[in-house]
This record gives sequence, structure tokens and C-alpha cells, in this order.
Amino acid sequence: MNWKIEIVLYLLLLANALLALGVRNLLAAAVAATAFTFTVALLFLSMGAIDVGFTEAVVGAGIVGVYFIAAICQTTRKSRD
Repeated sequence: MNWKIEIVLYLLLLANALLALGVRNLLAAAVAATAFTFTVALLFLSMGAIDVGFTEAVVGAGIVGVYFIAAICQTTRKSRD
């Protein structure tokens, strides 16, 4: 039963990685990268590493996601020449 959940999580991990690398919108890429780290946290939880999964969820999906979005909000859409 546990291996079926891990297969689904690995496929979701691959989809999130490809989405984060493939989109041109920075906000969508930041959300996909945050979803990637949350999926990694779920994978850690399915493997039994609850403390590592909780830390990954808080730091990776929480704080880093907020930093990504804050950095994107500080940038402009047009480049300066």
C-alpha cells in the first residue's frame, strides 16, 4: 500500500519540477517550486521521517515560498536597457 502512495508522489514531484522549469511566469514558477517542496515533505512523511517532513513543509514550502513571492513583488515586468 505504501509503495502506491510513493509512486503517485514521485509522479507529482516530476510534474511539479517540469512545471516549475517550463513556465515563463515567475509567480507560477514560484508556486510550482513551493508545491515541489511540499510534495517532498509528503514523501518524507510517507517514508516515516515525520520530523524531516515537518521541517521541509515549514521551511521549504512555507518560508521560502513567501520569500519567492516577496522577491517577485519587488521586481518589475520590464527590463531596463
